[in-house]
Amino acid sequence: MALYRTEERGQPHSPDYRLFFKNVAGHYISPFHDIPLKVDSEEENGIPTKRARNDEYENVFNMVVEVPRWTNAKMEIATKEPLNPIKQDVKDGKLRYVANIFPHKGYIWNYGALPQTWEDPHRKDKSTDCCGDNDPIDVCEIGSKVLSRGEVVHVKILGVLALIDQGETDWKLIAINVNDPEASKFHDIEDVKKYKPGYLEATLNWFRFYKIPEGKPENQFAFNGEFKNKAFALEVIKSTHECWKALLMDKCDGGAINCTNVQVCDSPFHCSEEEARSLVESENENKLRAARKHLKIVCLIKGLVSRT
Repeated sequence: MALYRTEERGQPHSPDYRLFFKNVAGHYISPFHDIPLKVDSEEENGIPTKRARNDEYENVFNMVVEVPRWTNAKMEIATKEPLNPIKQDVKDGKLRYVANIFPHKGYIWNYGALPQTWEDPHRKDKSTDCCGDNDPIDVCEIGSKVLSRGEVVHVKILGVLALIDQGETDWKLIAINVNDPEASKFHDIEDVKKYKPGYLEATLNWFRFYKIPEGKPENQFAFNGEFKNKAFALEVIKSTHECWKALLMDKCDGGAINCTNVQVCDSPFHCSEEEARSLVESENENKLRAARKHLKIVCLIKGLVSRT
C-alpha cells in the first residue's frame, strides 16, 4: 500500500492548481519537510537517524515526482506556501512550460526532488564556488516507466551534474527507480554510459539549451559539464540535508521558505494535523474568494461594454 496519496485542488493548467499530499492516515503533510529523505530510516522527530545495513540500501532515497517524462508544464514544489503543494510555476503572470528541445518532447526524464534537502542560497558550495538555488535538490529519474505527478518513488542515486543557473548552484541528480526492470544493472554513473548510451549527453544538452527559446543564454556548468559519480552525489545530498535540518530548526535564514510541517516535532514550525487541515482549507477559501471577485469584475466590465 502506498504511504502517500495526493489531492488536487483547482483546475490543471491554471494558476490556482495545487496538488496536496497526505499520509497513509489521510492527514495533510508537506512533501518538502514531512516525507523522509531516506527510505530505510527510522525517524526521530522526522529526521532520519538509522544507519543503513549495507552500501546498496544506503543509496535508496525517496523522490517526489513533480514532472512526468515527456510533459512540458513546469510543475514544482511550492516552497513558499503552507505545506508546500505542487503547483505550476508562473512568470510574468503566465504559466511556464518548457520548450521542446529537438529531438525531444518536454522533459526527457521523470523530474522531481529529494525531500528534506535544501540548497542554501546563503551558503557557497566549496566545489562550485556558487551559492545554492533555494530549492530542494533536483532529480532526473532515468527508468523506463513514465511516472505520475505526486508519486513518491524509491530511487538509487547514480551521479550528479552541477548546473550553474544565473550564478547559483543547481544540482541535478541522476537516479533510477529501484522498481525499474533494469535497475539491477545500474550502480554508478558509468553504468548509465554503458547501458543508456547518449542519455547523459542528451541530458547535458537539454539543460544547456532549454532556456534559449525564452530568449536567455545557454546555461553553464561546473566541472566543464562532467557528471560526477555516486560517491560525489551522496556527499552533495548529505550536505543539502544538513542545510535542510538547519532550516527546519530555524538556525539559518530561510527567507520566504515556508517551513510548516507536521512530523518534525522539535521544529519551531511544527503544527498539528488539525492545524494543517485548517491551513489547506483556508488557502482554498482564499482562492475561491479571489476567483469570485475576479469573475465579478469581468462581468461588470462586460456589462459596461455591452451598454456602450
